[in-house]
Amino acid sequence: MKRLMTIFLMGTTLFTATAQNNSDNPLLKKWTGPYGGVPAFNEYKVSNFKPALEFAIQEKLNEVDAIANNPKAPTFDNTIAALERSGKTISRIYTVYGIYGSTLSTPEFDAVETEMSPKLSAFNDKVLQNKKLFAKIETLYNSKESKKLTSEQQRLIWLYYTDFVREGAKLNEKDKEKVAKINQELASLFTKFSQNLLAEEHNQYVALKTESDFDGLPAEVKNAAMAEAKSRKLDVMGCVANTRSSIEPFLTFSTRRDLREKAFDIFVKRGDNGNANDNNATLVSILQLRTQKANLLGFPTFADWSLSNKMAKDPKKTLDLMLSVWEPAVEKVHQDVAEMQKIVDAEGGKFKIQPWDYRYYAEKVRKAKYDLDQNEVKPYLQLENLREGMFWVAGELFNLSFKQITNVPVYHPDVRVWEVSNKITGKVVGLWYFDPYARAGKRSGAWMNAYRDQQKMDGEVLTIVSNNCNFIKGTANEPVLISWEDATTLFHEFGHALHGLCSNVTYPSLAGTSVARDYVEFPSQLLEHWLATPEVLNKFALHYKTNQPLPQSLVDRIEKASNFGEGFSTVETISSSLIDMKLHLTTSPIDPHKFEKETLEALHMPSEIVMRHRIPQFGHIFSGDGYAAGYYSYLWADVINADAYEAFTEGKGPYDKEVAKRLYDNVFSIGNTIDQEKAYENFRGRAPKSDALMRARNFPIKDKK
Repeated sequence: MKRLMTIFLMGTTLFTATAQNNSDNPLLKKWTGPYGGVPAFNEYKVSNFKPALEFAIQEKLNEVDAIANNPKAPTFDNTIAALERSGKTISRIYTVYGIYGSTLSTPEFDAVETEMSPKLSAFNDKVLQNKKLFAKIETLYNSKESKKLTSEQQRLIWLYYTDFVREGAKLNEKDKEKVAKINQELASLFTKFSQNLLAEEHNQYVALKTESDFDGLPAEVKNAAMAEAKSRKLDVMGCVANTRSSIEPFLTFSTRRDLREKAFDIFVKRGDNGNANDNNATLVSILQLRTQKANLLGFPTFADWSLSNKMAKDPKKTLDLMLSVWEPAVEKVHQDVAEMQKIVDAEGGKFKIQPWDYRYYAEKVRKAKYDLDQNEVKPYLQLENLREGMFWVAGELFNLSFKQITNVPVYHPDVRVWEVSNKITGKVVGLWYFDPYARAGKRSGAWMNAYRDQQKMDGEVLTIVSNNCNFIKGTANEPVLISWEDATTLFHEFGHALHGLCSNVTYPSLAGTSVARDYVEFPSQLLEHWLATPEVLNKFALHYKTNQPLPQSLVDRIEKASNFGEGFSTVETISSSLIDMKLHLTTSPIDPHKFEKETLEALHMPSEIVMRHRIPQFGHIFSGDGYAAGYYSYLWADVINADAYEAFTEGKGPYDKEVAKRLYDNVFSIGNTIDQEKAYENFRGRAPKSDALMRARNFPIKDKK
């Protein structure tokens, strides 16, 4: 089983389910069909999950006990490799369970998730706190014989050992029980937080009742609002759903300031409405439990515990980096707001720019300064063409080719699948599932999933990855047009997918994106650069009516405006990152409203901007531990990304074959087989320099004394 699948499988109690009463449960069957087997999405039902999970958990625990109680002296094969081979059933089921939770959520599934979350957590702890198992891992970790193993095997032993220690394997039994109890409570709270947020996004909307309510909206935004109202069976002309993919276009284009304020208000108050879905009490409990857990594990704060397996290591390093970028970003926002205010005043607005005005007037400034209008660009950004553009980039950089297939089941009609091959050798390397559209029951945002990790332990196992977005589907027979920002997100998530598809390692726990959290965003952020290359724009940014490419004059204007809005995007993201880190450096109970207000005031947060994720809706850090005290990772990785892209610009350009091969060999293909700092140095010839980030964002570079 993948090492600390445990990162996601947070625990459960012993079960007595038998093979007999689960023989017909499709979730317990091995994946069959082509490509080494694929999920049988056409067979699964929500009612299958609970019995399947209970059976698979017990199966995994039995496998772990067999490894732990093996009377033979521990070896890599009978301990570490055996762990890698264990838990295949629970791994398959949990993959589908995660897909349902993020893309097919229903009240019926929510009930299963609520019941199973603490049980999965307890299961996780039973593995991590198995005394006999850890003794074998520790013996291998300290053994001189282990030094004779391959570097990949040594790396895997080190990772197992450090993961087990980090999760409490060395604690006494009493403290282990305390940690396990905390983990179960956290698992329930994470589920509650996520479900509350999803309910807020589904239940709230802005009704558009008259033709004037659509004023300023481009045709595709208007059509999407009308389709949304129809799908909800509302007796109004249209509605703006309470998701980022619907709210942000409305805030950008609507001329109705009163409706912009309404849309902004419901979005920033998700989870903060004092109703049954209010998240404030839940997040306070999460923070308190995290502090208790960190203290039990020997760390002063949860932030210290969280960073113990990251590149940054020290919370102070992350704060120093964030604050070094914060000051110039805030100054840039003040400059941009001053220009917006001039437009408001010239139009006789008689109001000061507010957060619900920012995107709308930023567009006016962009138009005035750069003669660039998003609506002028958007007709060239067809989702399907850009997808083909991503495929082309993957072919140029990593020799990959994509062929759409229809012979595998999917979990929703919107989902499509591609076979991915090496275009030189013809060898199939994996499958790519694409789920691009927003719908009820699907969480907001965009993300990548690994359904199955690449490995070569017992023969080649193909990876299966997916990209999931929330683009607005629009009307029939019309291509889906997306914004430049959404196109960037598309390339970003595809970067994660390529990190999985390029993986070429032996052990599944080391495959693909199984790297430090503050490194995993580097490959995805790096791929964003290729969207703006002339080759992609000329071949794939084609007008949906004329099929003509972006005119060079428009490309030039896009390039000139490339840094426009950097202040806004940097401030909204880093404010969330700083709040996240400061929350997890605090050991006393907090009042979320007071903490948010006082922290942002101390940072001199511009009043015209809000955090990208306010505390009660900050799913990255409260729906699980993944990004808790880790949201800084986007900035940390962006330092590496900016420096890495300069390797191309210093060479022959974005499609420099030599640099691309180094990138494949030292970043995209090696997973976690070596330390990430060393991996990057092997690619670049040195450590990353932060000056590249400041250049990329057009911020001043301070002299280093």
